[in-house]
Amino acid sequence: MSKITPCLWYDGDAEEAANFYVTLLPDSRMGDVTRSPADNPSGPAGMVLTVEFTLAGQDFVGLNGGPLFKFNEAISFQIECADQEEIDRLWNRIASNGGEPGPCGWIKDRWGLSWQINAARMTEMLKSEDREAARRAMEAMLEMGKLDIAKLEKAFAG
Repeated sequence: MSKITPCLWYDGDAEEAANFYVTLLPDSRMGDVTRSPADNPSGPAGMVLTVEFTLAGQDFVGLNGGPLFKFNEAISFQIECADQEEIDRLWNRIASNGGEPGPCGWIKDRWGLSWQINAARMTEMLKSEDREAARRAMEAMLEMGKLDIAKLEKAFAG
């Protein structure tokens, strides 16, 4: 485990979320599950307190902290996708598991965590020295839910 490990707060279903997340990306796996040794404000003794997992090589901890805090868009997972197939696969898996599609490649999973399913090519377009082409690509992206690389390329080309 690295010195800094992001901890994600769940209302009792951290293990279920982690089990889903590790199916999405290569180099992902479940780690240790810690059960509460005593009753606490989040639940009874024996309940899953924390679950460690690795997602695309990054370590995380899921904490079953109870209903007090919810996810919001201030924290999101940004996934750089190599191609449309990867975008479609991730978007469709999250959406079909209770996700809520949003604009510009954003989608919330069923636990409320936001994911940015981004095209690596879109990042390249935005960094282009051709600022007019970058603007066209950005405007096209702003009209999309799930990103469509072909449409972004068309806008970029003018």
